Amino acid sequence: MSDHAHSLRTPIVAVLGHVDHGKTSLLDKIRGSAVSDGEAGAITQHIGATAVPLETIADMSGTLVSVTDFDLPGLLFIDTPGHHSFSTLRSRGGALADIAILVVDVNDGFQPQTEEALDILQRTGTPFVVAANKVDTTPGWNPQPDSPIKPSYDGQSQSARSRLDENLYEIIGELSDNGFSADFYWRVQNFQKNIGVVPCSALTGEGVPDLLAVLMGLSQRFMKSEMEIDVEGPGEGTVLEVKEERGFGATLDVVVYDGIIREGDTIVVGGVDEPIITEIRALLQPRPNAEIRVEKRFERVESVTAAAGVKIAAPDLDDAMAGAPVRVVRDRPLDEVVDDVKAQLAEIEVDTAEEGVVVKADTLGSLEAMANGLREADVPILRAEVGDIAPRDVAVAGTAREPEHRVILGFNVDVLSNAERELEAGEVRLFNDDVIYQLIEEYETHVDEMKRAQQETILDKIVRPARFQILKDHTFRQSNPAVVGVEIMSGTIKNNTRVAKFENNEPTRVGELSGIQAQGDDVSAARAGERVSIAIDGPTVGRQIEEGDELWVELPEKHAKILEQELSDEIPADELEALSGYLNKRRKRDPFWGK
Repeated sequence: MSDHAHSLRTPIVAVLGHVDHGKTSLLDKIRGSAVSDGEAGAITQHIGATAVPLETIADMSGTLVSVTDFDLPGLLFIDTPGHHSFSTLRSRGGALADIAILVVDVNDGFQPQTEEALDILQRTGTPFVVAANKVDTTPGWNPQPDSPIKPSYDGQSQSARSRLDENLYEIIGELSDNGFSADFYWRVQNFQKNIGVVPCSALTGEGVPDLLAVLMGLSQRFMKSEMEIDVEGPGEGTVLEVKEERGFGATLDVVVYDGIIREGDTIVVGGVDEPIITEIRALLQPRPNAEIRVEKRFERVESVTAAAGVKIAAPDLDDAMAGAPVRVVRDRPLDEVVDDVKAQLAEIEVDTAEEGVVVKADTLGSLEAMANGLREADVPILRAEVGDIAPRDVAVAGTAREPEHRVILGFNVDVLSNAERELEAGEVRLFNDDVIYQLIEEYETHVDEMKRAQQETILDKIVRPARFQILKDHTFRQSNPAVVGVEIMSGTIKNNTRVAKFENNEPTRVGELSGIQAQGDDVSAARAGERVSIAIDGPTVGRQIEEGDELWVELPEKHAKILEQELSDEIPADELEALSGYLNKRRKRDPFWGK
């Protein structure tokens, strides 16, 4: 291999941040400024990525970047819209992106997705810079279009500057709470120890020169050795998306981060069940200023060298997965490459259980992030896969024994229309979100609600405890049924419950409560403190029961156990009192009763 040329590849930049904080407009600005500077030839659109060469960066950055200071060829921005999770796309060693921009709206500060992005950057150890976007919305701000931020900042009024400072210090504080020391980028001496915050505006272009300059500086200082690649070596990449394309069938949108990929190469790509081995029919790049007709959107290229985004057309790609590795075989043994792909997939294997929920996510990386989140929340996973929600997912989720597992958690995926119908018809619940922790919270809330509803139905079916006393001079009928006036001391009495009387801590059943009347009207229940007349089938007043007797609702042992162990928070205090009175009596004879 040593005779191959080594050269420095373009660093891959990811743009992360909360949904409306300006990720897309920032990318558009970087693309757009270069194009409007008459540099249209310089910036090239790749599949899912934009390449900005060093010369263009130097033009856009004015005095901040001089071409002679850099050996790196420029920057490749990953810009797959809707990939909230491309931050979890991986290359061989870690994150697919070498470096990242974390976009934060200067007025909104940190939001849930900001925290999530930061978490991913921290886990993968990706160097990053913070773009404090929308500085132009600061009250009293006087825009200096496309200017570096420092002269623009220094030229603002005292009041505009201090308003902005307040917001920027808020962001610096949030970073510090998350374990990162940060400062305005022009004060940062060591970018390895401190995070540079670049105030900017995607709208006016202020601070965009600085952002590019800081990214180039970071890459040159800390990435140079990692950017050394064997230009002629077998290409390696990561699948961004699997897409149907007219005239080509299923195709792969891939970012190539090492070596070279050529038309006709045999490749191995991670698939749902096992690695797919196939041969490249065509490599496609977007045409500049693409015509409207779909077939003309792409032009074929013979080869692509890292780093670049490219669409690969090849047979048998239907089962390929977003986030999976792609490897060119070239002069290596095929099974070695297949094993290599398998090993990389195994790193992202999700532990599944016999019983649990079904998880679908847009990429392998986000699937892994979901699995980590669910593991922390103690939620078991029955099946976890990359891809949209299909009828078989609904079928699998529907077989769960536990109602709380009859659930599909979808992260950033679509629902196929035939699965939509099955979801409407069946009892499987779908939760779909593009913020992982929100998705897990929604599910946990759902489980809590189910448990509460379950407890309520159990409570309805359970015999409730009560103690009541037959009042003196309140026998209205002696037997068949006996009708007496009672006062309820604690708990609730209901129709059709058994009545018992304790003698020497041993309950004797005296009969069944068959009717309750309050002020002459039939009622189905009576609570502590009420006086009612009741009919009891079975006893005769003067024999089995007497005026003045204390009577109890007879509790089945199983019910007593459930009430004491599971539902004690759900029942009123007086009922709890009746329950413990009943248990105390029973346990004097049998200490383990109801345990």
